Amino acid sequence: MPRGLYGRAALILLVPIISLQVVVSLVFIQRHYEDVTRQMTRSLALELQFLLEEVNTSGNLIEATARVARLADPLDLDVELAVDTSPQNDSRQFYDLSGKVVIETLRGEIGPVSAVDVKSDFRRVKLWLETEFGEVSVFLKRSRVSASNPHQFLVLMVFVGIVMTLVAFIFLRNQLRPIRLLARAAQAFGKGRIEPYRPAGAVEVRAAGSAFLDMRARIERQIEQRTLMLSGVSHDLRTPITRLKLGLSVLDSDADTKDLMLDIEDMERLLDEFLAFARGDALDDLAEVDPIALARQVAEKFNRTGDVLSLSNIQGTGLAMMRPLAVQRALENLIGNALRYGEKASLQVHILDRSVRYTIEDDGPGIAPEQYEEALKPFARLDASRNQNKGSGVGLGLSIAQDIARRHGGSLRLGKSEKMGGLKVDLILAR
Repeated sequence: MPRGLYGRAALILLVPIISLQVVVSLVFIQRHYEDVTRQMTRSLALELQFLLEEVNTSGNLIEATARVARLADPLDLDVELAVDTSPQNDSRQFYDLSGKVVIETLRGEIGPVSAVDVKSDFRRVKLWLETEFGEVSVFLKRSRVSASNPHQFLVLMVFVGIVMTLVAFIFLRNQLRPIRLLARAAQAFGKGRIEPYRPAGAVEVRAAGSAFLDMRARIERQIEQRTLMLSGVSHDLRTPITRLKLGLSVLDSDADTKDLMLDIEDMERLLDEFLAFARGDALDDLAEVDPIALARQVAEKFNRTGDVLSLSNIQGTGLAMMRPLAVQRALENLIGNALRYGEKASLQVHILDRSVRYTIEDDGPGIAPEQYEEALKPFARLDASRNQNKGSGVGLGLSIAQDIARRHGGSLRLGKSEKMGGLKVDLILAR
């Protein structure tokens, strides 16, 4: 079956038309080429039998010739007695179906038939009969045993079928165009892009388009309201945190004070990460970006801080539509996690026809396969399975990266690094 809607619709349109033409053609050939031709040939066979009786009952060749001459014109036949030579076999074109029926009927109805020729002249039938005075040749018009130009019906039927199929396909294309536009708009929205779309087409397609626009508007409002609400929460919470920091700063510095200050710093970091997770890819607008240049920029930022990050295995070239700040944040989260739980990490870039894949690998302890799904959940912390060499996170790094990947029409995949032995993360973004 065709995978596309156009192919399937064309198949639905063509199968009935072709089936109808095949059935009608077979019935037409069966009834016209066989039944009608056989009936007409039998009528001719009766005339030929009468002619043979007149010849065979004659006393001599002269009398037989006279009788044939008297009957030839009324029967519309060209007859010649005492033929010296005749063909040994019947002859016809391989595609001449009515000729085959003519030969079979003449041999079945008339016994002494030497040969029948419907090949040398398509408009005439030639046959040779055995008589008491030798062989006699009979020439007659082909129209007496089969209809003239019977193929015109088939040609007309095929021509009309082709014309009507083209007309139907034009109407079908006009009906399918709104569906394709709706699918394109939905696909673009899945990649985080907003394409202009106006419902058109049949009533059902218009209803689906209107429902899509309403859904898209609700999702956009929900994202905007979530971001505004969490921004306000973040602003309100920073005020009491700031007062707590000021209050601790005037107290005497001791172990308890330092522990409280560390707790406040953790609260600030948690608040920042939570706000970043809620914002998702709303950091910037879509733009054509060089994925390789973006990867180099992120790698240079980590290398300046003394981290061991290598940028290697770069494949492909070209630009991609993405939100650069959001993708940069996703890469920084993934690389930060890799360097937090390992000593060194690598970043790879593969630019494919329909996607861009960033691969981050580290030499840390990795994550067990059964914990991959849990690790992608917000605030999930798998400290028991991964040693922390450089501090603790808040469990939002993978969730933020996954959220950004989905808003770019991609995904985030976890696996085991065959090269470095730690965790392997594929950040896949649609182009």
